[in-house]
Amino acid sequence: DLVIEAVFERMDIKKDIFTRLDAICKPGAILATNTSGLDIDEIAAVTKRPESVIGLHFFSPANVMKLLEIVRADHTSKEVIATSMKLAKKIGKVAVLVGVCPGFVGNRILGQRQREAQKLVMEGAMPWDIDRVLYDFGFPMGPFAMSDLAGLDIGWVKERSKGESIRDVLCEMDRRGQKTGAGYYDYDEARNAKPSPVTEQVIKDFIVKTGANPREVTDEEILERCIYPMINEGAKILEEGKAIRPSDIDVVWQNGYGWPVYRGGPMWYGDQVGLPKVLAKMQEFQAKMGDQFKPSPLLEKLVAEGKSFKDL
Repeated sequence: DLVIEAVFERMDIKKDIFTRLDAICKPGAILATNTSGLDIDEIAAVTKRPESVIGLHFFSPANVMKLLEIVRADHTSKEVIATSMKLAKKIGKVAVLVGVCPGFVGNRILGQRQREAQKLVMEGAMPWDIDRVLYDFGFPMGPFAMSDLAGLDIGWVKERSKGESIRDVLCEMDRRGQKTGAGYYDYDEARNAKPSPVTEQVIKDFIVKTGANPREVTDEEILERCIYPMINEGAKILEEGKAIRPSDIDVVWQNGYGWPVYRGGPMWYGDQVGLPKVLAKMQEFQAKMGDQFKPSPLLEKLVAEGKSFKDL
């Protein structure tokens, strides 16, 4: 009745599997993909039953994490969506219906935080400074501790590595994260992390090589640079109809990414901070650092009308 494909993120392999599943599965069987960001419309196009193709994006580790992003493609039928939502409930997951776009809702917003965390390191903040600020905000861990836990070599290919990023250099030194006893941090036998002088030197060398001018970065800037672009991206997702309501985005972030429950979620938190403050900061960052910070038209509209996300 239902097949879930969970091979790694290569479109050619996924298309091959869906072509074969389409040929052998009974009519009416649902064909689901666990992709975390590939175009499901493209996957559905290789089948003769695009109405039966849907994304069921489980979060790692799938037996523990509550979130299930249910991704409706252009041709997914309402019956298939309803069955998927019912299935999620049956297996104890928290389901959120989202649309097809790169990274869907969760990873698309995460991408904003990851980009700023990497940039802040090149501007003078150390990985442990950034992790500490986000941990103090309420996340179970910061982006660099998370990378060490997952493994720095995910998606990294030794033969192709040219030391183009800090991560590349660390992987080339065989600092691949907790599993090798060292990544961004150094680890003892019990996997306790401590800031690494080796990583600090790698970062300083990299900054010299790229000609950047490091400066003192405050905790307040770290928090605003990591969190406000997430709120702005959420506004874009709502505008594009890739999430139905602001609370859906909050549910994704609480159940899939460890957003602290007592801070509601990125959209709720935006309302608490005040959207005029978020907009003003995004405009300030855009003027200083470019269009990656361009405010969402929805954010501008809500501020102009004196409204919040909760009014949507």
